[in-house]
Amino acid sequence: MLTLPQALDRLLSRHYTFQTPGAMVLVAKGDEVIYSRGAGLANLETGAAITPETTFRMASVSKQFTAMCVHLLAQQQKLGLSDKLSVYFPELTHFKNIQLLHLLNHTSGLPDFEEFIPENQTTQLSDEDVLRITAAQESTLFCPGTQYRYSNTAFILLGLLVERVTRINYAIFLQENIFQPLQMHHSILYGAGAAIPNRALGYSRDAAGQFILSDQNVGTATCGDGCIYTSAQDFLKWQRALSNSPLFNINNALGSYPASIKADRKWFYSMGWFMATYGSGHPELFHSGDTSGFTNLVIRLPQHNVLIACFSNIAHNHTFLKDLLQELKQFPEFSPRSELVHHLQELTR
Repeated sequence: MLTLPQALDRLLSRHYTFQTPGAMVLVAKGDEVIYSRGAGLANLETGAAITPETTFRMASVSKQFTAMCVHLLAQQQKLGLSDKLSVYFPELTHFKNIQLLHLLNHTSGLPDFEEFIPENQTTQLSDEDVLRITAAQESTLFCPGTQYRYSNTAFILLGLLVERVTRINYAIFLQENIFQPLQMHHSILYGAGAAIPNRALGYSRDAAGQFILSDQNVGTATCGDGCIYTSAQDFLKWQRALSNSPLFNINNALGSYPASIKADRKWFYSMGWFMATYGSGHPELFHSGDTSGFTNLVIRLPQHNVLIACFSNIAHNHTFLKDLLQELKQFPEFSPRSELVHHLQELTR
């Protein structure tokens, strides 16, 4: 039987060459890195290879960083999670029943801003643009706090919330309060003209199956929902902090503020993570991220102190994720067993 590193080597070699975009796969258990390897190219024009230092756009994996920023401000008593959204956004006083917690766990009922982007939009939307779009809506989709509905709008507002509470630019707040303290030197928030170290460019396949540059679109410049770039090395530092650092530890918060997605299957959303339990209640966590030119998946198995991270600079690269999950099934210690398996299967169809 192959070892886990051998199985992952074979998987990467089967999917990528020295002429294609590719992926970075990291598997860690506690303080030990079991596997860390990239395959394919970060940039087709320059020929730069994907390595553990390559920075990928995280897409919705960014939401856990946004949630942490709000969590830090709550710890500093600069806001309360039960505070009304309208306290910080007078533009949204007609959404009088929405609490900050509803934004964090996708129960706000706010309309999706993506549905209101003008068809002739050519410039990238800003967070303030999304605020204006949201303010123009007359009502929520349901009574806040009563249903779960995934919302990029909510996390964009949370990024703006950080700026309104601290009067500090969100990118600077991330650097000063997360990236620098954790020595995440290859992590940055995307912005027009920002110098992104070791940057992977995003690609997609055209109708003929050829790779074309697909790095940005009109909806990929909003900050709170998906604009962070980081490397596998930096992401490992982040994950270790979530368990080991008194400041960043989220174990208690995960159980204190969950939204139920499917109660009968013990499946929840909390602090920027999908969360499920199996057996005697062991938690398993994951989040995916899929945007213009990038496909990402991160899995945390706290019962085994395991992290699995896969970052790819290919859009809609779900076939690779499906094959990765299949390979992991051979190694139970590194494979999710809960409702997350079902959701991941839905994701990778």
